[in-house]
Amino acid sequence: MRMKTREITIGDLIIGGNHPIAIQSMTNTKTQDVEATAAQILRLERAGCQIIRCTVPDMEAARAFSEIKKRIHIPLVADIHFDYRLAIAVMENGADKIRINPGNIGTAENLKAVVEAARERGIPIRVGVNSGSLEKDLVEKYGGVTAEGLVESALDKVRMIEEYGYQNLVISIKSSDVLMCVRAHELISTRTDYPLHVGITEAGTVQSGNIKSAIGLGLILHQGIGDTIRVSLTGDPVEEIRSAKQILRTLGLRKGGIEVVSCPTCGRTSIDLISLANQVETMVTEYPLDLKVAVMGCAVNGPGEAREADIGICGGRGEGLIIRRGEVIRKIPEEQLLEALRYELDHWEHG
Repeated sequence: MRMKTREITIGDLIIGGNHPIAIQSMTNTKTQDVEATAAQILRLERAGCQIIRCTVPDMEAARAFSEIKKRIHIPLVADIHFDYRLAIAVMENGADKIRINPGNIGTAENLKAVVEAARERGIPIRVGVNSGSLEKDLVEKYGGVTAEGLVESALDKVRMIEEYGYQNLVISIKSSDVLMCVRAHELISTRTDYPLHVGITEAGTVQSGNIKSAIGLGLILHQGIGDTIRVSLTGDPVEEIRSAKQILRTLGLRKGGIEVVSCPTCGRTSIDLISLANQVETMVTEYPLDLKVAVMGCAVNGPGEAREADIGICGGRGEGLIIRRGEVIRKIPEEQLLEALRYELDHWEHG
């Protein structure tokens, strides 16, 4: 059961309420390089990204937002640290949302200036708290970095903004400690109805980060907690989008897109199944179809294991099988399996 949160509008996208969980990422280009940043965002859009965040380290980056916005089609979020003037400047240049930590933005007057600029333009503020920057007094109060300390810190920051009469907010509380992050979300979801941005921060490389993110996000989202997610990976941000989509589909929180299942290989496998499965997984991202595709490595179990898939391919001993809805529809040379699968996908609406 999805926990009810208030609706927040980011550009032309709404999160919270009953709206689908939105997928987001962050660019790793220099924001000042408009060409490179816009090109990366367009790649992310094609992969399924719905919200994109860029760092704003200086005024040149803040001014670049106006040009970047002209070239992209999804809400653009500014990541701000320390300098309140950058927050105001980037909103003047078209940011759809800003991410700040009110505790490091400077004086109360600085924070008030940021809130007033956001109010004038109806721009939501994401209040972000990370375990790595938890205040010393909270570390001492709870005997270390804890979920309880993270929640208290986040709600303190929210109150700082609420004191200026502004409630157009999104909250994020992140930790690289998966179970601490899960516990923090369980706690905060009972104490506020602001939308929650969920992620495991500093999760690691594509391999280890995916495991940590799948476990952490899976445990949180399965409880109905969360309105937008980011899978943080050390690598191409497009991988973050692919992983996020897979996590949501696995939990039954998103429909659409092709799901690829493949056997783990064994001594009977006589084709390069690992390479084939990876090529299939890349290829299917081009198709806006809601299908399951099976990639199998031998004729012994392949047809049976592919029975629940819409389309299956199976190879072995120089021969390939094309399987549709559990039935073998034709045999082909095994080197033509990828090409034959593409043909099936191209003609699926007629199949």
